[in-house]
Amino acid sequence: MERRLLGDSDIAVSRLCLGTMTFGEQNSESEAHAQLDRALEADINFIDTAEMYPVPPKAETQGLTESYIGSWLKKRGKRDDLVIASKVAGPGRNMDYLRGGPRLDRDNIHQALDASLKRLNTDYLDLYQLHWPDRQANFFGKLGYTPADDENATPLEETLSALKELVDAGKVRTIGLSNETPWGVMTCLRLAETLGLPKVVSIQNPYNLLNRSYEIGLAEVSHRENVGLLAYSPLAFGVLSGKYLGGLQPKGARLTLFERFQRYTSTLAEEATWAYVDIARRFELDPAQMALAYVNSRPFLTSNIIGATTLEQLDSNIASDALVLSEEILEAIESVHQRLPNPSP
Repeated sequence: MERRLLGDSDIAVSRLCLGTMTFGEQNSESEAHAQLDRALEADINFIDTAEMYPVPPKAETQGLTESYIGSWLKKRGKRDDLVIASKVAGPGRNMDYLRGGPRLDRDNIHQALDASLKRLNTDYLDLYQLHWPDRQANFFGKLGYTPADDENATPLEETLSALKELVDAGKVRTIGLSNETPWGVMTCLRLAETLGLPKVVSIQNPYNLLNRSYEIGLAEVSHRENVGLLAYSPLAFGVLSGKYLGGLQPKGARLTLFERFQRYTSTLAEEATWAYVDIARRFELDPAQMALAYVNSRPFLTSNIIGATTLEQLDSNIASDALVLSEEILEAIESVHQRLPNPSP
């Protein structure tokens, strides 16, 4: 599988990354281990997780995802053959059970990283990411920005200085952002250059056929500053597979189990999904594989974070790496996008 460098670092990651947020909720420990084994067999070397996983986040399951990866690492070894990424949670999101309410200040970051390393059975992370900003910003399904009083937000200088301490200590190799805006990325880059702080190497944001908002401002940042996209939700919570169309609610599927995941279920999103599924069927493609192949083809992408609850789904997602979309298919996709742009931010 093709490898791409994380920003300016020498860390090469597979074009597909295994997302793990179902481990501990929809997937048992043995199922998680089977997925990790299958990913390794497919030449995927990149694993992404977070301290708050699994989702939906709750106190009784928090940390299980990292623990399952850690127990797999303890059994399998091969730590140095893998690129492991995790994330520190920002404020809000009803997670007072996590350090009394997580923030991106020095103490929280140090505590979070040490706890993640313990659960993961490793003494370092290849990539440590800020899961979302400490300040008020338009992320998690918001396109418009509304100014808000965020005088209590942790300054980015403090956050990046804390991350530098972790890098200097050898606990973290590189740092990245997630659910971030162009302003946030460029501010982090400016602080890194002027204050000698670590430069971010990646941006983990949503990107899929129903939400291409990354292209509006961040794609140029990725290109000109060499800070590539780690695309999450490339199947829009599974919606782009077409399995929910017509009001279907497959047993055990995420949107069937959890009402909170409604970002990609608007009337416009369903109309766009029908159109994309029709393109796939017209060209005799699996809709999910077509959607993933589109993300794989983007020039600003570093890695596409795929996730699954069954090995069959995982195998199908992995197969997208070999799919090359023709110009005719890409033009058909673009035609739908022009008619129904970003129906689900």
